[in-house]
Amino acid sequence: MNKKEVFKLAKGFRGRAKNCIRIARERVEKALQYSYRDRRNKKRDMRSLWIERINAGSRLHGVNYGNFMHGLMKENIQLNRKVLSELSMHEPYSFKALVDVSRAAFPGNKKALPTPKKEGLQMLV
Repeated sequence: MNKKEVFKLAKGFRGRAKNCIRIARERVEKALQYSYRDRRNKKRDMRSLWIERINAGSRLHGVNYGNFMHGLMKENIQLNRKVLSELSMHEPYSFKALVDVSRAAFPGNKKALPTPKKEGLQMLV
């Protein structure tokens, strides 16, 4: 990389890293390594976020993530995790229908138990 390209990439860096060629070259090289690494980590982080959202949505209906995905696989429903997480957040009725299909397909998925209602002072008595 020539000096012009290095300084162009070093724009916005602090201290001598933006105007001293030797330091700028080191900082730019390290920044490019970080960006290469983090492009891969971003994909990993997004997948784990989608799994967390699917797990939260399916647990509302009494099924954990693993059993939910296994039931979908048995029914040959091929929706990826990104779409499933969007459904769990923005389309709760559609997601509940998927949970019901998954529960019917896999016998390990138990019917959700209703949570008891809590009434004011009756909890203390």
